[in-house]
Amino acid sequence: MAEPWATLGIDLHLEPTGPGLRRGLTGALREAVRSGRLAPGTRLPSSRALAADLGIARNTVADAYADLVAEGWLTARQGSGTRVATGAPAAPARPPGRTPPAPPSGTAAHAQPRARSRPSYDLRPGSPDLASFPRAEWLRAARRALAAAPYHALDYGDPRGRPELRAALAGYLSRARGVRADPERIVVCAGFAQALRLLGTVLRARGARTVAVESYGLDAHRDLLTGAGLATTPLPFDARGTDPAAVPGADAVLLTPAHQFPMGVPLHRDRRAAVVELARRTGALVLEDDYDGEFRYDRQPVGALQGLDPDRVAYLGTASKSLAPGLRLAWAVLPPDLAGEVAAAKGDVDTCGALDQLTLAEFLTCGAYDRHVRAARLRYRRRRDALVAAVAARAPQARVTGIAAGLHVLLRLPPGAERSVVQAANWRGLALHGLARYRDPAARVEPLDALVVGYGTPPDHAWSGALDALCATLPG
Repeated sequence: MAEPWATLGIDLHLEPTGPGLRRGLTGALREAVRSGRLAPGTRLPSSRALAADLGIARNTVADAYADLVAEGWLTARQGSGTRVATGAPAAPARPPGRTPPAPPSGTAAHAQPRARSRPSYDLRPGSPDLASFPRAEWLRAARRALAAAPYHALDYGDPRGRPELRAALAGYLSRARGVRADPERIVVCAGFAQALRLLGTVLRARGARTVAVESYGLDAHRDLLTGAGLATTPLPFDARGTDPAAVPGADAVLLTPAHQFPMGVPLHRDRRAAVVELARRTGALVLEDDYDGEFRYDRQPVGALQGLDPDRVAYLGTASKSLAPGLRLAWAVLPPDLAGEVAAAKGDVDTCGALDQLTLAEFLTCGAYDRHVRAARLRYRRRRDALVAAVAARAPQARVTGIAAGLHVLLRLPPGAERSVVQAANWRGLALHGLARYRDPAARVEPLDALVVGYGTPPDHAWSGALDALCATLPG
């Protein structure tokens, strides 16, 4: 039977130094308090527990505690144990000798740099309303998943991901997005970035050299591909969206076909067929980024491009927009000959938390995910409608486009107005991105002045204030 002290108290890392155990222990405790490593009010282990941890006599610990109580570093009370005194000296604000120099003569104090504060309103695209995360439903799903999980589910996992989640994703994606999914061809990843990095690594190992990308998109995605040793080349963009067949010789094509980011248009149906035919003819791989495929408002959902040819299209999805980016859960539905290579590139150990995977699997299979998405879709549509109405009434020089889907709109501005509007927004505490931020420097497209306005991030109570701040910065 285990000794009772073995399950009591807290772990406390100490390295007694100096002559004598008692003096060394006293010095180590004193320094831990002085440096702030032991905060005021922290309860210390009992003398018996700490003595057992350190392998020394209990009386040595008791004497050290008594010395520090007498010095005022610790307090000891019957029934309350030994704690760090609330009046114990705190760690210095900065190490000695690191005091910042005084400002030069004639320099006003307010001229010193100040820390940047958080914006009053955030209309940058790419994030959902985190305040609406379904905490109660998620917690219930987590409890059910943990209660039903076999003990080996908590061991090191398959790099493809938990089989429960892969099976749940296969059913959901087939039903909701038209993806032809087999659980054996799904790899669960720690976010979209990991999925794209893995695919870039595998493509490069296969001998690929070039990936065609959209003229407008995230530079982070281009950086991931170039970091894997691949060159990127931009595709033309016109009124029908991206022209994926215009760059011959690319080994892969990265697209957002259901809702182009950030322009907000779907890939034209003729071009959907053309890019799949191009992939079949040349052997290129299409990387389909379905980043917000669940959010459609004014038209029938655009099915996944992968459904046209699962052998030539790698489908990439994520929970970052539908639930929360902090979950770090994404998935890749891969051609049969690619799934094993991507899993191998991921490594022998799954990098996604097993409990979160099991919870998402339960969240999908019990219907909670569908209910959450439908409620979110209604909430975001109301926000979009309010944005369109406010801009039309208060800033008629601006034109809203790309409104049929997603969590952002493209707000077109008069020529030459983009930079000044973004600067004015920053002065007002409004975080806002211009379209120029997303233009590939190598793209041959006519410059367009516009804002990429995300309406997912602000919580409901802040939405009207965010609209007021936005309209106040717009021309007219």
